[in-house]
Amino acid sequence: MNRSPRDPVIRTAPQLSDLNLNGHIFGGWILSQMDIAGGITAARRAGGPVATVAIEAMKFHRPVHAGDLVSCYTDIVRVGRTSMHIRIEVCVSHRDEPEETVVTEGTFIFVAVDEEGRPRPVDPQG
Repeated sequence: MNRSPRDPVIRTAPQLSDLNLNGHIFGGWILSQMDIAGGITAARRAGGPVATVAIEAMKFHRPVHAGDLVSCYTDIVRVGRTSMHIRIEVCVSHRDEPEETVVTEGTFIFVAVDEEGRPRPVDPQG
């Protein structure tokens, strides 16, 4: 799947130190990248700080290997009074190949927070 019409929120390459015992990239590393990408999108939409409150519908389709180029794409699925549902799709391309493959996807829920860390309203108009 070629994702050229969209720009990734994050594009990075995992290192050998990110491997699990099976020789694939540790799932927690991928979740961390997804949380960062979703948080960037949610904070932009909320116009300020956000906190991750839940992860829904997480699916790991394929393993990620050291040296793969990892791209995280986000879409705002729903905006509530204080929360946002952000769908995150992780794709990889191998070395010099331009073709990307979806490896992981999930929906993260973020809440906009004020200076004291309490939920605050999100502008419904964006």
